[in-house]
Amino acid sequence: MAVTIRTYFSIAGVVLLLCSALSAQPVSKIEQGQLDYKPTKENLRSREWFQDAKFGLFIHWGVYSVLGRGEWVMNNEKIPIVEYEKLPPQFNPTKFDPAAWVALAKAAGMKYITITTKHHDGFAMFDSKVSDWNILARTPYKKDPLKMLADECRKQGIKLFFYYSQLDWHHPDYFPRHYTGVGYTGRPESGDFNKYLDFMDAQLSELLTNYGEIGGIWFDGMWDREEADWRLARTYSLIHKTQPQALIGSNHHLKPFGGEDFQMFEKDLPGQKTTGFNDKQEIGALPLETCETINGAWGYNAKDQRFKSTKDLIQYLAKAAGNNANFLLNVGPMPTGEIQPEFVERLQAIGQWLSKYGDAFYGTRGGPFSPRPWGVTTQKGNKVYVHILDWPDEAILLPKFPRAIRTAKALTNGKPVHYEAHRFGLLLSIPREARDDYDTIIEIELGDS
Repeated sequence: MAVTIRTYFSIAGVVLLLCSALSAQPVSKIEQGQLDYKPTKENLRSREWFQDAKFGLFIHWGVYSVLGRGEWVMNNEKIPIVEYEKLPPQFNPTKFDPAAWVALAKAAGMKYITITTKHHDGFAMFDSKVSDWNILARTPYKKDPLKMLADECRKQGIKLFFYYSQLDWHHPDYFPRHYTGVGYTGRPESGDFNKYLDFMDAQLSELLTNYGEIGGIWFDGMWDREEADWRLARTYSLIHKTQPQALIGSNHHLKPFGGEDFQMFEKDLPGQKTTGFNDKQEIGALPLETCETINGAWGYNAKDQRFKSTKDLIQYLAKAAGNNANFLLNVGPMPTGEIQPEFVERLQAIGQWLSKYGDAFYGTRGGPFSPRPWGVTTQKGNKVYVHILDWPDEAILLPKFPRAIRTAKALTNGKPVHYEAHRFGLLLSIPREARDDYDTIIEIELGDS
């Protein structure tokens, strides 16, 4: 589609028209997305719910867990398809307990789960009829863990989102190849990308029709061929028509496209560019989410002992909320179906802490002040929550509040906090014994405007 230019009736206008037409560049179809998309009332309610939820569990689980070296092991170690296909017969997660997984997420204070249905290795963790490269056809387990998990999420009141990789190192029609899956898989150097996209839409249709109502689709992998025609309008329309309430997000590390309902940031807070993933990314107007790991890996990595502390994770949750974003915290289950104890321990500790301080997170939005070196603020109605993550001095100076302050108290003990308003802002002080080891939260109630 070429850039549209206004018609001018003056001679100068005609010249401008001709020059512009000659220099116009085609607008990539990837940039268009679903341009005519107007979210339904159900979708808008889902967005509101999503922003209120604040905290979710990310699960990276697949046949790669057999090797215990992360979800990128096929590409990192250049394992040919003929060798990689030896993994499914070894994958028999008989200790998978969906009720325990969902209960753990609830105990952690999480409101939704996002699980990998197909990662970059192309292996479907569900009962797919369009390919036998799936858990029922290729493993001795012969069960559909997504069906079991979806049923349990409904039973326990947790929303379920499906991660789906658009990148595929196994499918022969994923062609031409670009950054990954090149030169070692044994696939022919040919293929029909539109056939691959047909396959992808067919699998998405299965996910959208066989597992009940879902929270949304979490796409990943488009960055592998970001200039390709991914037929986003067609795929997004399929999802929105099949399940209008479902939210679409894509981890493409770019500004949101038409048809997307939320925006995620990988291992970075919104607007930050510390990891190299998000250098081109801009914050849009959609609900936001940031995702991070407990150790250094997404998929199960038996040797990765770089476990973040409970304090680190709670402070990241606070920073995400202060940046008006959700926090999607990842676990990579073992090939047995169990979640390793180091993850369980931290999730339970976070949940115990949130059971006391959840009011400062759930249902809040970021602000009214941008993040500061000492911490962040969240807001809900006429209450502002000041999250102090680092006490550099005995007192902290906040900017001026938009309205008069009615009360200020510490959530650690519920006691009033000394504050002093002057022309530079608001000075807060709190005794050391009333401070929290992770996040000292001051609840400030504002008067009527």
